[in-house]
Amino acid sequence: MNSFFSPSRPGPKPWPNRKKPTNKPAVCLCSVSLLTILFLSVFFFITYSEIPKSLFSISSAFSGSVEFPQCRSETLSRTLLGQRFLLYAPHSGFSNQLSEFKNALLMSIILNRTLIVPPVLDHHAVALGSCPKFRVLSPSEVRDSVWNHSLELLRDGRYVSMGDVVDISSLVSSSAVRVIDFRYFASLLCGVDLETLCSAEQSKAYESLRQCGYLLSGVRGNVDGCLHGVEEDCRTTVWTYRNGGSDGRLDSFQPDEKLKKKKKISYVRRRKDVYKALGRGSEAESAAILAFGSLFTAPYKGSELYIDIRKDSSRVPEVKDLIEKVEFLPFVREVMSAGKRFAKGTIKEPFLCAQLRLLDGQFKNHQEGTFVGLKQKLESSSLKSPGPVHVFVMTDLPESNWTGTYLGDLLRNSTKFKLHFLREGDEVVVRTEKELASAAHGQKFGSIPMSLDSIKKMKKHCSPQKVSNVQLYVEEAVCSCASLGFVGTAGSTIADSVEMMRKFNACSS
Repeated sequence: MNSFFSPSRPGPKPWPNRKKPTNKPAVCLCSVSLLTILFLSVFFFITYSEIPKSLFSISSAFSGSVEFPQCRSETLSRTLLGQRFLLYAPHSGFSNQLSEFKNALLMSIILNRTLIVPPVLDHHAVALGSCPKFRVLSPSEVRDSVWNHSLELLRDGRYVSMGDVVDISSLVSSSAVRVIDFRYFASLLCGVDLETLCSAEQSKAYESLRQCGYLLSGVRGNVDGCLHGVEEDCRTTVWTYRNGGSDGRLDSFQPDEKLKKKKKISYVRRRKDVYKALGRGSEAESAAILAFGSLFTAPYKGSELYIDIRKDSSRVPEVKDLIEKVEFLPFVREVMSAGKRFAKGTIKEPFLCAQLRLLDGQFKNHQEGTFVGLKQKLESSSLKSPGPVHVFVMTDLPESNWTGTYLGDLLRNSTKFKLHFLREGDEVVVRTEKELASAAHGQKFGSIPMSLDSIKKMKKHCSPQKVSNVQLYVEEAVCSCASLGFVGTAGSTIADSVEMMRKFNACSS
């Protein structure tokens, strides 16, 4: 039989039939080598078929060159004008994202970098995890998730910049901070036309966007002079700034022994001066892009989860000044005007605002406790008012589920209480959504001037067809106008946001 290994052609004459001594060790070694090669080949084939192809596509994106095309000197020095940028990865709901945005502004000022203004992400489209439990995604994983979700928002026509919703005009005009819209930055860095970037036709630039995403997420590590990914997160680091001699010291909050044994972790949290670690004279200074992961922080067990710059700011006047600049960022005028209009035109009377978070996360198990503060406040108010007490309610509990709760009781007791609330389809919400999409405030700011053609393309192709979270924005604006007071849910970042608005008299400004 003919085969690949025994072709049917005349063979050479055989050698004379002479016996030679056989080298048995060599034959054995050769056999073992062949078996080893065969085994490795089969193993690789099976392994390759089992591993998701996406992992191999990541490797292929970097196999051609160590240096990314986006990091070429002509891109960094000419297209991006030699500026140094700060990127970060927001997550969770809007109030958390706003808190991170303030921290990002503060970090960009301290490190003298241009802040890349991100989009407002869908509620919990990107989740970090739990810092107190030392169970979080790595910074590169969070950056990768945010990049992918940002492209999804652009494809779906739902991309809304944080600068579209929050008024940063005073910060930019005073040169306190430099900013650039993420869409324009991505277009310049990745070499992708805005018309393609902001459409369902992203597939035309698939390779460029994919490689650009890998670069910014830092999944393949840092790139000299181009990207420095900050891998320190809340499990290992608490960022400080000019805080005496605390740089490098252990933080007061550490994982306890029970958690270490249960989760098999060995993290040690240290306090680090962010300027010494990432500012002038550091390894990160030369990088065109400094990429953080999450910038969320919150007080916890006598310390902060990730950033502790505010607490001791009074010691350093310039730090105090920086914090005051970013402490309160009001909504843009379209949102505030809508809130005032609803308060004056619909409620018409002095009213109390109640922010009740009852379903999400830890709050769903404490509904009764959440109602306690509201009950006490209303009992006090009803004694002072001869007529019904007007109450504006913002809650995540659907109206259809109010029956059997304290809200249901208030709704039935119309002689003593008059409840007001917003629905997604209400005229004031729909009108504000259209006004925000049309205003496109986020497109007006940028440290790199846009050409007339880019401005037209940004306006035509990158303006959102739908704006999410508008009901929440208007509700917070209404609550800032509540003259009878405010009752918020303990531990809710939404309540913190409303309290800040009321502290700075946002309704009267």
